[in-house]
Formats: sequence, C-alpha cells, structure tokens
Amino acid sequence: MATAGQRMKAAGGNRWSLLLWGGAALLLSLPFIAMRFTREVDWSASDFIVMGIMLATVCGCLELAIRLTANRAYRLAVAAATASTFLVIWINLAVGIVGSDDNPSTMLFFYALPVGIGGAIIARFRPRGMSAAMFATVAAIAVAFVIAVLGTTDEPNVSHWRELVGTLVITSPLLLSAFLFRRAARQ
Repeated sequence: MATAGQRMKAAGGNRWSLLLWGGAALLLSLPFIAMRFTREVDWSASDFIVMGIMLATVCGCLELAIRLTANRAYRLAVAAATASTFLVIWINLAVGIVGSDDNPSTMLFFYALPVGIGGAIIARFRPRGMSAAMFATVAAIAVAFVIAVLGTTDEPNVSHWRELVGTLVITSPLLLSAFLFRRAARQ
C-alpha cells in the first residue's frame, strides 16, 4: 500500500508543494477569519482576489524553480527575489513605501520591478544574468526611492528614515538573491 507521500510524488507533486500551497491558502484565510472577530480587519472581495493572485504567483514561481533545477543556491535566489517582489507590491498597495498609498511617487517602485523581470528574460534565466538583473533591480528601486523622497516635500529638514528602512528591507532579499545567483553560476 502506497503512503500519501508516494501517491503525491507519483502524481507529480511533493510535500514541499503541499506545504507551499497550503501555507498560501492558510495566509489567505487569516484575514477572513479575523474579520469574524474584529472590525479592525475589513477586506473586500477585491482584496482577497488581489492577495490570492499575488500568493499564487509567488507559489507558482517557487514551484517552477523547484521543478526546473536541483541547484539549491538558484532555488534560494528565486525565493529571495520573489519575496522581495511580493513585499514591494504588498507594501505599496497597503500603505505606500514613501508617503501614503495614494502618493503618485509610490508608482516608481512598481516601475522598478520590470527591470528585474526584463533582465531575467534577457538573461534567459541563467544564473549569471539573473544576478545582474537583481543588482539592476536594486539600483532601480534606489533611484525610485531618491526620486520619491525628493518629490514628497518642500521642506528640506523632513526625515525619511522610515522610508529608508522600508526600502532597505525590500531590497535586502534582492541583494541576497543577486549573490545567490552568482553562487549558483559558479556551481
């Protein structure tokens, strides 16, 4: 008699896939459950749809990386890049990285993401080119940050430490990804 893991592997999946997709489903259900107990959480149907699409995209990218390569550094690099992309989109949609979510300069952070996506396509997803694409994305986010901060205020003494820390948080996984792709290229 086959175990559950053997049946799943025979069907083309594995336990990591179950944990990945199950974890995403659990994350998506948390706001739904919280809405039953508090008015502080108030998601609309469109909020659930957008978050569902974002989580499915993250899970799909990770699943694809797991299935296409056995190179652990490459897999981790994809996970870090995907996490950073998720953070940029999620934070920008929720509150905005600089200012508020209705600040037009927050769109600049969205515009930085195609740099990485385009770079990955140009590199044909090869590790050395992916590393360069991640570094280019970090540079694009840094430029977006500088332009957004310079455009948010007329007062030169306003501190933007919160935004700087937020930008560092979202670019750190991209930098890690760039170094992991570089390591994957050497293997």
